[in-house]
Amino acid sequence: MGPFLDFNPFDNLLCILLGISFTVWFTLLLVFIIVPAIFGVSFGIRRLYMKTLLKIFEWATHRIERGAKDNNHLLYKPYSNAIIAKEPTSLEEEINEIRRRGSNRDLDSASEFEMSDIFYFCRRGVESIMDDEVTKRFSAEELESWNLLTRSNYNFQHISLRLTVLWGLGVVIRYGFLLPLRVTLAFTGVGLLVVLTSIIGFLPNGRMKNFLSEQVHLMCYRICVRALTAIITYHDSENKPKNGGICVANHTSPIDVIILASDGCYAMVGQIHGGLMGVIQKSMVKACPHIWFERSEVKDRHLVAKRLSDHVEDTTKLPILIFPEGTCINNTSVMMFKKGSFEIGSTVYPVAIKYDPRFGDAFWNSSQFGMVNYLLRMMSSWAIVCSVWYLPPMTKEEGEDAVHFASRVKAAIARQGGLVDLLWDGGLKRGKVKDTFKEEQQKLYSKMLVGTQEDRSRS
Repeated sequence: MGPFLDFNPFDNLLCILLGISFTVWFTLLLVFIIVPAIFGVSFGIRRLYMKTLLKIFEWATHRIERGAKDNNHLLYKPYSNAIIAKEPTSLEEEINEIRRRGSNRDLDSASEFEMSDIFYFCRRGVESIMDDEVTKRFSAEELESWNLLTRSNYNFQHISLRLTVLWGLGVVIRYGFLLPLRVTLAFTGVGLLVVLTSIIGFLPNGRMKNFLSEQVHLMCYRICVRALTAIITYHDSENKPKNGGICVANHTSPIDVIILASDGCYAMVGQIHGGLMGVIQKSMVKACPHIWFERSEVKDRHLVAKRLSDHVEDTTKLPILIFPEGTCINNTSVMMFKKGSFEIGSTVYPVAIKYDPRFGDAFWNSSQFGMVNYLLRMMSSWAIVCSVWYLPPMTKEEGEDAVHFASRVKAAIARQGGLVDLLWDGGLKRGKVKDTFKEEQQKLYSKMLVGTQEDRSRS
């Protein structure tokens, strides 16, 4: 009789309610998210969600600006580059201008070196310190609006009770509802990818295997996109990368991969990892010929080029997806493209990606956040909103080397995405400026002096 006496009807009721809750939860996920992802359709819920958020942000920003004005508070962080006006002039033009202002003598009779030349290099040095074009590309954008996230307003102070309550309500929604939903979807997408690609790997090579592999990859990446509440607008789809080519894109975040792969299949290129990432890589390569390198192989440029060249020569294989910058940039600029992927001689399909930072910052600052911390920030933001432009395919012109070809492709991506085109190497994020950059400035200055001397000797 003891066990029957310990029976509590409330425990049974609690178990029933929990079972019903989980059933309803996974039914909603299946009907409204997973099934639409399988067929590549959308009910428009995410775009309605985005429009609603924009209206709330506009109201909150208007309210905070009015409150700051009434209280005489500095609302937005002043930018350092606002005090520096840079003109697109050459070294020779700027030094000659300084010489004209600082000397009453005829420039033609001047010596090879003028003391006033020092002021040019001093000014450029101070400008570089105050408005560094490189390091500021590795910090989050400062928004001139409030999106109910802590980071998005530099000098935000308590303005009103309503705004504070609204921010608290946003925290509850993001961490209490959106985060569990997104984590569930992420595990679902990754789990299906590992299981299904492993099963497809047992099939013999052929059209059926390729077809099933592409459908599984698309389905799983679309589920992962929904795990971020990503709202993506694709432009000029007629220029989408084709088999036997290389797709190159600017790089802001690790999620760039699923942003592109949810609209088309690619062969990934990367280093072999251990742990969970290694399990995913091993399962993916069974179904699709992705290109994974051992740590020791990555440094062998000839081996990497040979593997890539062999892949693109087979027109039955998927296009390769590469991010030539080699590191993540903060969604404002495009930095130097490594020339390796442009030496192969294949058709290059440029893609420009631009994120809307009002809903969440997609930039991954790897020196500040680990991968787990970064993904937590992504999944606890409001949404990931971005635009993707497929640019017309480009090929190397006659007499053009890989460096100039890479620069031409980079310029086209920057122009289409509304990004700043920089010549600096993204590797400066972790290293020092190469001596070649210093030597280039020295050569320009010495060439100007030698040219002046030759001109006087002729006269």
